[in-house]
Amino acid sequence: MFNMWRSGGVKAAMLAAGLMIGTMGVAPALATAPQAPTTEQTQAAAPVAGGTEQAAAKADQAPAATDPLLAVDGGPEVPIVDGVGQPKDGLLLNQPQVTPNGERAAWMHDYLLVPIITFISLFVLGLLLWAMVRYRRAANPVPSKVTHNLTLEFAWTIVPVIILVIIAVPSIGLLQAQFKPAPANAVTLKAIGNQWYWSYEYPDHGIEITSNLLKEKGEAGKGERFRTDADGPRLLATDNRVVLPTNTPIRLVTTANDVIHSWAMPAFWIKLDAVPGKLNETSFTIAKPGVYFGQCSELCGARHGYMPITVVAVDRATFDKWVIAKGGKPKAAATPAAAPAPAGEAANAAAPADANAAAPADANTTAADAAGNAAAPANATGN
Repeated sequence: MFNMWRSGGVKAAMLAAGLMIGTMGVAPALATAPQAPTTEQTQAAAPVAGGTEQAAAKADQAPAATDPLLAVDGGPEVPIVDGVGQPKDGLLLNQPQVTPNGERAAWMHDYLLVPIITFISLFVLGLLLWAMVRYRRAANPVPSKVTHNLTLEFAWTIVPVIILVIIAVPSIGLLQAQFKPAPANAVTLKAIGNQWYWSYEYPDHGIEITSNLLKEKGEAGKGERFRTDADGPRLLATDNRVVLPTNTPIRLVTTANDVIHSWAMPAFWIKLDAVPGKLNETSFTIAKPGVYFGQCSELCGARHGYMPITVVAVDRATFDKWVIAKGGKPKAAATPAAAPAPAGEAANAAAPADANAAAPADANTTAADAAGNAAAPANATGN
């Protein structure tokens, strides 16, 4: 009995000691382990975080909503004129042009190329009809055996050459004007093509914007902005517009990040390819303020038809204010070079400078002569 009690007591004591040691090891772990938030705490914290994000989003959108320079698609509010800067139902010829090069090219197309093409087409059609009637079998049972006609051969060689010269002379001048380098005071716009949207940089002003298509009301998701009539026509309106000044040279530089795109603006007579790894450049000047629409005109993938371009043209003062509103820095206007002075005034202005420049030399010469004269008696005495 005593042995059994002693062995049982020893086991009980060892078990109690083990429990104490285990409790001492677990207690610090329980004290230092981070407690996972409960479901109620998570649900309580979620509205706070969401409220903070919504407040931040509202704070970011507040300036854009209140600043009139950013009121419409990130740009000034400029009325859209029907038939100007956009397609018009029933329009047969080109859109009204608002750049000097565009007006020149439109004149050449409407009053030179179209009449020449029309005349040639009608003339060839008339010759075909006349030959069919005049030389049919019933009217001409014995065919002619004439093989050469010097006058006719001379005419059909010289007349096409004259027509080509008439077309070539204005064409070469127009090409020179289109690829004329932009002056130093030009505003630089860099258009970067992406699948399937445009991004823009203003290197001289430190501004970058991204422009996407505005979806229709039935296509936009919940809470997503959709197009209205104030934004522009369907498939041409964008959420961020390009703003450019009027009567100011514009240097357009294009490139792409993925595939070949093309920046096309019919009202400017501009179509410039955007090629990955390459910079293409042209220049133009917008003569009239307004809103102008264009598109990517190079097949670039599945959503090629959803890469619109929207340009707002405003006066230079409004453009500078828009740059400041976007957080950029306006570019200083180029300082005009001073007019050269007349030859007489230049000579009179240079005369005092020459006299003053020569005076120290004369003084030094006089001082040297005086020193020489003073030394002469000493030399004579020494001798």
